[in-house]
Amino acid sequence: MARKGRIVIKLSGSTFAPAALPRLGEMAAALARAPAALQPIAVAGGGEAARTYISHARAAGADESALDELGIDVSRLNARLLIHHLGARAHPRPPETLREAEDAAATGRIVVAGGLYPGQSTNGTAALLAERLRAVELVNATDVDAIYDRDPNRDAGAKRLRRVTVRDLRAMLAGEGSMAGGYDLMDMIALKVIERSRMRARVIRSDPRTVAAALRGRAAGTEIIHGGQGTGRSRSPRASRQTRASRTRRAS
Repeated sequence: MARKGRIVIKLSGSTFAPAALPRLGEMAAALARAPAALQPIAVAGGGEAARTYISHARAAGADESALDELGIDVSRLNARLLIHHLGARAHPRPPETLREAEDAAATGRIVVAGGLYPGQSTNGTAALLAERLRAVELVNATDVDAIYDRDPNRDAGAKRLRRVTVRDLRAMLAGEGSMAGGYDLMDMIALKVIERSRMRARVIRSDPRTVAAALRGRAAGTEIIHGGQGTGRSRSPRASRQTRASRTRRAS
């Protein structure tokens, strides 16, 4: 039997916020209804719970590596909750290494991971999994619908980008730090992996309907492309929620 094509979907931590949990079953159903030829590999973000724990642990004197580990633990709890919604359709445990992810994916079931290694966001984890598992596409499902050329909350004329080059997205991410709990739309590790593997990648909203559409190949959000002029952007692109100067850092 031919191996299924794999698609890695990073789910925003907002998907696991207390107010959003009643819809987690819908997200599980969207993953379960993927086309028969496609195997979803989901990565759960840490979200508000991770940020809260990290904030309190930082105040208590924990170092950044310990805070990273705390965020990873929370993301794995989120992954386990989604696994319970998926039941027998999912591998029963979140993998904790790339090798474990390979073994889990070899079962053909849906795989749900949290973070893997300190020092990287779940965006970085998702990109590494997409690379290792030779996924056909990486989908970053966030709490925004796309990338914009300017902050639409500040500029009513901000343009929603159908495409953005790796180079332009790197300019947006320049200056972003690597403190635990501080990742947002994407991070440099994820972008470097996307670039070196020339993988297909897209940013969409993390809601069940949009994820279901992405699994069926329907264009949504912003496509990240390699080289060339693809965006029609202004000189200083910004993520959809904020300018670089005012960006609120949040766990992925």
